[in-house]
Amino acid sequence: MNPDPLHHSATRRHFFSRCGVGLGSIALTKLLLDDCQGSVFSSDPLAPGRGHHAARAKNVIFLFMAGGPSQLELFEDKPCLREFHGKLPPESLVKGKRFAFLPKDAKLLGGQRAFGTYGEVRMTLGDLLPHHRKIVDEVCWLRGMKTDVFNHGPAKLFMNTGFQVPGRPAMGSWLTYGIGSESRDLPGFVVLQSGPRGPRGGNALWSAGFLPSSFQGVPFRGSGAPILNLSNPGGIDADRQRDFVDLVGTLNRERLDLTGDPEIATRISAYEMAYRMQSSAPELMDLSGESQATLDLYGAKPGGNSYANNCLLARRLVERGVRFVQLYHTNWDHHGGPTENLDKHLPEICREIDQASAALVLDLKQRGLLEDTIVIWGGEFGRTPMGEIREGGASGRDHHIDAFTMWVAGGGFQAGKIHGASDDFGYEVIDGAVHVHDLHATILHQLGLDHERLTFRFQGRDFRLTDVHGRVVREVLV
Repeated sequence: MNPDPLHHSATRRHFFSRCGVGLGSIALTKLLLDDCQGSVFSSDPLAPGRGHHAARAKNVIFLFMAGGPSQLELFEDKPCLREFHGKLPPESLVKGKRFAFLPKDAKLLGGQRAFGTYGEVRMTLGDLLPHHRKIVDEVCWLRGMKTDVFNHGPAKLFMNTGFQVPGRPAMGSWLTYGIGSESRDLPGFVVLQSGPRGPRGGNALWSAGFLPSSFQGVPFRGSGAPILNLSNPGGIDADRQRDFVDLVGTLNRERLDLTGDPEIATRISAYEMAYRMQSSAPELMDLSGESQATLDLYGAKPGGNSYANNCLLARRLVERGVRFVQLYHTNWDHHGGPTENLDKHLPEICREIDQASAALVLDLKQRGLLEDTIVIWGGEFGRTPMGEIREGGASGRDHHIDAFTMWVAGGGFQAGKIHGASDDFGYEVIDGAVHVHDLHATILHQLGLDHERLTFRFQGRDFRLTDVHGRVVREVLV
């Protein structure tokens, strides 16, 4: 949180070994001790800490639709697109623009889905998300989202880390670095995956970057043991395991006191966490204690690996104090052609996520958890108003960074609010633009963190999640 790296790595012995021991040095050491919040002189880097101001939320669940959902089939009814279907877009829209795959003569593609308006907010929804009709008045609809990067891997990195190149900390890492985690028996940042493959970008999406590795995301498997090799090997009982962890912890603490290396604190924390997770993780993954009504609400099936199960696990994780839960579901990359098109494959993936996404919001609300938990739904970008026709003639759309839709629920975001709008073709935001950096700044703000003050000094520069950009979008907050 403080840009001075001593606040996050120094020990008394390490500090005095690097400076003269005068009255000024002693006074400075005292200031460092007083100013330090959380994990500096502790072997638990994830100990809960204070933010910069009073927090409105405690936890975040990010439902990441990897590949880029088409807002024009799901959330944005554009009659002009249907009227001008098959025609070239106005030159003023596309002049100077770059796309991942579209040729210069790409034509407008009118949407073919049926739309309706729902709830008191009168939100438009396509027919592919019927369960979302139940939550239209519970979420804040961000219809003016913008990003900077139009290729999948870099765009996912940008949405998750604020930068398009690997090596930066993920949002979950920044949060746990800033305020720790309230869970003592589970990691502070957990990643759950579903779909046919992992997201492009891989583990760089939940990396701690240049932060100490204590703050990186921990991927859990959706079924069986959440983490491989967590249980004791044969012949090792609980007492022997405890003795081993205590001995290694003692040796590591001596080394930490000597060197001040934050990665040793990470190692101590990891051993202790793994020991506690031998009991906490199996209990977390066991859905047999959930009522049949709850399982039916999500469409979850115990023992399986699915998006529905992961949504239910996300609720169970925040109940246990986990600070940041990231779900990835693939594949939303509907360019057209025989395997990734809007006609067949978009409806299939919508059926996989619609019920459970809505159920998570409803379940959190009925348990009194939604007011403290921010739920985010969206992908790395949207899709173009121009169509992309690939092999076989099935329709699709290219990546679009200038206007797309996400939604956010709970944690002090206004329920039943539509913020932002795009033009008649869905090409540019014309009102209420929210850039990715703005979204990050707003999420941090709701958890009590000032995005301009949450920094880490690395290679001579103070880095932050929002880089040198971002504003808190107060118009969408309660």
